[in-house]
Amino acid sequence: MNPDGGAWDPHRYRFLSLWDLPAPPGRVYQELRDPRRWPHWWPEVREVRQVDERTGVLRFRSALPYDLVVVATAVREDPAEGVLEAAMRGDLEGSARWTVTSRGDGATVAVFQQDVVVRKPLMRAFALPGRPFFRANHWLMMRHGRNGLGRLLATAR
Repeated sequence: MNPDGGAWDPHRYRFLSLWDLPAPPGRVYQELRDPRRWPHWWPEVREVRQVDERTGVLRFRSALPYDLVVVATAVREDPAEGVLEAAMRGDLEGSARWTVTSRGDGATVAVFQQDVVVRKPLMRAFALPGRPFFRANHWLMMRHGRNGLGRLLATAR
């Protein structure tokens, strides 16, 4: 059973990452709200192509030898609440959300939540034996993203 009470789906992933960052929330929010800048500081974000004002195509690749391509559409941008949320389709289908808040000392905590179903055939074929590797791959990607953004923010002071 999953937390929602339904049957467990081996293709569904829920991730939660906390990024402690050395900059005020407004600065962090501005950097996260423009995915076109992500490849400059996040090594696993290989390409971002803007489709229109709210939609882009993102290509990711971490340690495992495959790319993930998603079409992400912004569904909520709320600077007052520090929320950025997108719907995704493609190799991953679901949603991703950033919540950016002050830590109280001039620094920021950025919370990343993702709830997706894998649609990429290779990952679906290896859903059970590959699951720990897919989760580790995501963890590594998030670690590199946090470190890259942290370096960018620290040098921009």
